Amino acid sequence: MKEKHKKIKWMGRFFQNARKYFIIAVLASFISTGLNALTPQVFRFAIDSVLGSQKYSYLSNHLWLIAGLLVFLALLSGISLFVCKFNASKAGENFAKNMRDTLFSHVQKLPMEWHDKNQTGDIIQRCTSDVEVIRNFVVTQLLEVFRTAFLVIISFGMMWAMNRKLSLLVLFFVPIVIIYSTIFYRLIAQRFTVADEAEGELSTVVQENATGVRVVRAFGREQFEMERFQDKNEKFAKLWIRLGSLSGLYWGVGDFITGLQVITIIVLGTIEGVKGSISVGEFIAFASYNTALVWPIRGLGRILSDMSKAGVSFERVHYIIRGEEEDYCQKEDVKKIEKELPHYDIVFSNVSFQYGTGKQVLSNIDFTIPQGTTFGILGGTGSGKSTIAQLLNRLYQLPEGKGSITLGGTPIEEIPLEVLRKKIGIVLQEPFLYSRTIKENIRAASKEASMEDIQKAAQIACVDASIQHFTDGYETMVGERGITLSGGQKQRVAIARMLLQKAPILIFDDSLSAVDSQTDSLIRKALKQYEKEATILFISHRVATLMGADQIIVLSHGHIAERGTHEELMAASGIYRQVYDIQMSQDDRKKVEI
Repeated sequence: MKEKHKKIKWMGRFFQNARKYFIIAVLASFISTGLNALTPQVFRFAIDSVLGSQKYSYLSNHLWLIAGLLVFLALLSGISLFVCKFNASKAGENFAKNMRDTLFSHVQKLPMEWHDKNQTGDIIQRCTSDVEVIRNFVVTQLLEVFRTAFLVIISFGMMWAMNRKLSLLVLFFVPIVIIYSTIFYRLIAQRFTVADEAEGELSTVVQENATGVRVVRAFGREQFEMERFQDKNEKFAKLWIRLGSLSGLYWGVGDFITGLQVITIIVLGTIEGVKGSISVGEFIAFASYNTALVWPIRGLGRILSDMSKAGVSFERVHYIIRGEEEDYCQKEDVKKIEKELPHYDIVFSNVSFQYGTGKQVLSNIDFTIPQGTTFGILGGTGSGKSTIAQLLNRLYQLPEGKGSITLGGTPIEEIPLEVLRKKIGIVLQEPFLYSRTIKENIRAASKEASMEDIQKAAQIACVDASIQHFTDGYETMVGERGITLSGGQKQRVAIARMLLQKAPILIFDDSLSAVDSQTDSLIRKALKQYEKEATILFISHRVATLMGADQIIVLSHGHIAERGTHEELMAASGIYRQVYDIQMSQDDRKKVEI
């Protein structure tokens, strides 16, 4: 019960800019319902008291006045209904906007471990389709619940005043419909959960195919992808067909029950009228109220069905919110904490790490990178070299008891992420570029950067000349994920973006792998001139990238196999020397500039 209360309270926060509109919509709905409830009473009065009456002879001779009253009530009801729908729409959009903003903001702060466990397509669906399901229920169906409750109270009150016997008969059918609808609600809830998850899987297939379109084309996997999509789509369709069949059964049986209620009231009402227990006007009014009650109560099943869908969607959305955010501090505290870092020496002490329950990736790693030096890490695929960069940047958290990592003598766990990541610039082997212009992609690291700053960063990254050759230069649109650029161009644009960050620590995680040796050398030379006091960490499988580093470590199966300068490692005739001989025999060693 406590957990349910917390969820309701959590939901209430999204009404921040929608509450007043929702309240106005509810009140307008009550007014419209009340005006509609007066219409049968006008008919009852006209039939029983006006037609052929001497007491109301004026009205009897001027029936257009009663007709006018009915039109006036209908007009007021229509205006109230418009106000209701208009404000309900505003409440719904504000509610959904607040929820989407909260979800998106929260997803930005979730750790990489969380993202590793969840598919992108499913996350997108939770933040879009599921939010829409919740919005539809809260604003449309919840409003209908209030309206139905008010309609039942006012209509049943009118019916009770006219004929108690028939009113009790109507009351007999109400719990039957409610019980039947509740059973249906329980049946559909579980099936909708499975169907909703199937939709998430379908979205993931589409998202993966769209982002990996080059791989699909390159390996001729079109048929495989179509079959994969068809399998997921068929499963999705079957689940929704089952839901449709269940809904059809519900509405069919429900129509029978409500039809039986209407017929019963008409038959027994006619009998009561013949006996003189009810007048003609009262009978018509009573039948009108009964019909007005049947369909809202009948629609209770649909509301309960939507409630089940909204409940499932709420759990899916709340799953995201339950994810624990990374630690961020207030903006005003960032500068204060930055000043407390005396230097930027990096120290890894006895660091061990594994992803989840997988095998050990790093084992007892020890090294120190003094501020202002260049550090190189050489290793093959799966050796753990990229993990070092991710741990330093706290993309993944170092478990307690698995060693320590310090920056400026302070454990990185004690440094807020805003400060830590502001001090560390990183370029990955597969850099991500936005579907915007090249200028906007480079400026992403610093909104205040001038065009001169952007060009200077591009020149250091040796990509300015390539950009100038494009027809639109820096205004050239980059396709989704940088698909219109070559691998080397993407890496160099990402390097330029990182340089605008002006961080004291620069990490190149195999980010020169797609450029030739000469460009590699030019970039490294330009970096030394531009960032003379910066600490530079090169992570690579290519010896040429690391040869000029002040210190180099060689990783093998998560352990440090060798360490030293280029000359020391060459003299040791170990793994480093073997890799050098293999790689340099393929390239002209004389062209490699250190």
